[in-house]
Amino acid sequence: MIKTDILIIGAGPTGLFAVFEAGLLKMKCHILDSLTQPGGQLIELYPKKPIYDIPGYPEIIASDLIENLLEQIKPFSPSYTLGETAKGIEKLNDGSFIVSTEKKTKINASIIAIAGGLGTFTPRKPNISNISDYEENGVLYMVKNPDDFRDKNVLIAGGGDSALDWTIHLSKVAKKVTLVHRRNEFRGADESVTKVQELKNSGKIDVITPGQVTQLHGDKSLSSVSIDMDGKTETYNVDYFIPLFGLIPRLGPIKDWGLNIENNAIKVNNSLDYQTNIDGIYAIGDVNTYPGKLKLILSGFHEAAVMCHSAYSKLNNGKKNILKYTTVSGVEGFDGSKKEAKKSQIKKID
Repeated sequence: MIKTDILIIGAGPTGLFAVFEAGLLKMKCHILDSLTQPGGQLIELYPKKPIYDIPGYPEIIASDLIENLLEQIKPFSPSYTLGETAKGIEKLNDGSFIVSTEKKTKINASIIAIAGGLGTFTPRKPNISNISDYEENGVLYMVKNPDDFRDKNVLIAGGGDSALDWTIHLSKVAKKVTLVHRRNEFRGADESVTKVQELKNSGKIDVITPGQVTQLHGDKSLSSVSIDMDGKTETYNVDYFIPLFGLIPRLGPIKDWGLNIENNAIKVNNSLDYQTNIDGIYAIGDVNTYPGKLKLILSGFHEAAVMCHSAYSKLNNGKKNILKYTTVSGVEGFDGSKKEAKKSQIKKID
């Protein structure tokens, strides 16, 4: 039996930052995630994609953000159970919980913080009869390492932000990038649409609209595709076909825990502490929902901080922590010593 103050379900950026906030309050965390490494969606879906809305970072690569977060929580030595999915839950007489995984691991925690992002993902696949024959042999539903496409012919299908972003990014490394969309209009960010238009005008990429991939060809691995353009079919030689039609999120077994669910997200009390309808269970980050919710990493960071202060009060018989800024209190160092912030001194001006 693993025992901890807070069980954090989800090792994405919100879950990792919650460890830091809990550590400042002297609370011990254990992290449970179905993935085999920390990082959540950032590592699983787009590790090399730049992120632009993290305060203090005009641009940061997703995997670098996770690396920084892991470095930030090192002083608090969280424990991990990776590659296992939260399945069952039991509330004990003392108010704590026992969460079990599908691999029979049991974790006893006084507080549970669900930070599972959007849950597990299944890609929306285009209706192409033989697409499964080429999966992992030329057909990919996500981009993990852009260097895999260096000097290759890449065809991306889709009209949303993901398709536009990867078209822009892969244009820097691929031999040729072609973007195909079944409509003339794109539903991505205006800035991305403008950038794709500029790349097309400069001859750096090809854009086919309206168009739809109807057939895949190749001996074992993909070599070409057929694209229907208003009844006219043409064949294009490609090394990779990346259909980006979105991902279908699923909460998994957590949806059966008795939590209030709305549109595949967990309802929380955002006016107080992001607690669910079950006392002692919180939901933070993209997994939760409330009026005015913004699915941003920085929103998850805020929710994690508020949640931890509420959890501290529960673990200490209603006592509230006196907030001290880290510029004053410092952070326990990796060797157990305290990294003190420099204290300003008031000096008299003659």
